[in-house]
Amino acid sequence: MPLASLVVPAFNVEATVAETLRSLLAQSFRDFEVLVIDDGSTDRTQAVVAPFLEDSRVRYVKQANRGLAGARNRGIEEARAPYVGFCDADDLWAPDKLSRHIAHLESNPRLGLSYSGSAMIDENSRPIGINQSPALKRIDSAHILKRNPVGNGSAAVLRRAALQEIAFYPLGADRRASYFDETFRQSEDIECWLRLSLTTDWDIEGIPGHLTLYRVVGDGLSAQTERQLASWENVINKLRPLHPRFFAQHEGAARAYQYRYLARRAVSSGRGIDAMRYLRLSWAQSAEPLWAEPRKTLITWAAAGVLRMFKANPMTAVRMLSRPADLTKGKDFQ
Repeated sequence: MPLASLVVPAFNVEATVAETLRSLLAQSFRDFEVLVIDDGSTDRTQAVVAPFLEDSRVRYVKQANRGLAGARNRGIEEARAPYVGFCDADDLWAPDKLSRHIAHLESNPRLGLSYSGSAMIDENSRPIGINQSPALKRIDSAHILKRNPVGNGSAAVLRRAALQEIAFYPLGADRRASYFDETFRQSEDIECWLRLSLTTDWDIEGIPGHLTLYRVVGDGLSAQTERQLASWENVINKLRPLHPRFFAQHEGAARAYQYRYLARRAVSSGRGIDAMRYLRLSWAQSAEPLWAEPRKTLITWAAAGVLRMFKANPMTAVRMLSRPADLTKGKDFQ
């Protein structure tokens, strides 16, 4: 049996999946399998994956469309290894990513989730000079709720035992185990990480380096902020009953960080008025983002102000946000 199973959810990714698979097969740690979960693709994804099946480590599974969470769940179901990593079919892994996560997990038997920072790449796989550099140590539920240090679904490698501990069985799923909630089409990853932290004793910790190459696609910095907010609120509403006292203590500050995140998304898509509105909502919820991260918060206000008052080129405002920066293609930059 392999030591690691790498799950690649794939939906209409004929343009990028080959590069993703090459990056995984080039890992310096060799004892792994790759599970390509084709989630009902209607393009040439299957044909592009076919030559990679000559490598005995690669398996291809086709299913009816269940969404990203459903593809990850199928991958976990098919996985044979004690460690499970995820890489979306448009992202890449640095060659030493898996070896470093395996060493990290094996050094601490209570570690359930290991993650790293990410470097952003464009549609042509070129670095855009923007990195996601999260906190790595002393990660608790409040940190995940407010800041989501794991960052994106291609950054994490988990212990299978930790995933099994958070499995649930939704009605109508033929007793099929769910680890990621398939009712979510966004924020399914942070819901999973937060549920793991709130309901188990597994540690969550990161390792240094930008080991995930996270692709920013053409519309990745555009709108959809209201949809993102609604998805985040669904996470809160689902998990609040699990730990009411925790949410009573931290929800206001978490919402303030979320509004600041949406303000940064709005700046990135050139919507200065929306950015200022989100910042005012953030301030109304809690001042914690200002006193905890004054530089980042003030720069966000300044970028939004420049964009609104002077109608600057959006990239001018984006560059203001990017010193240091944490933009992603729209899932988890905060």
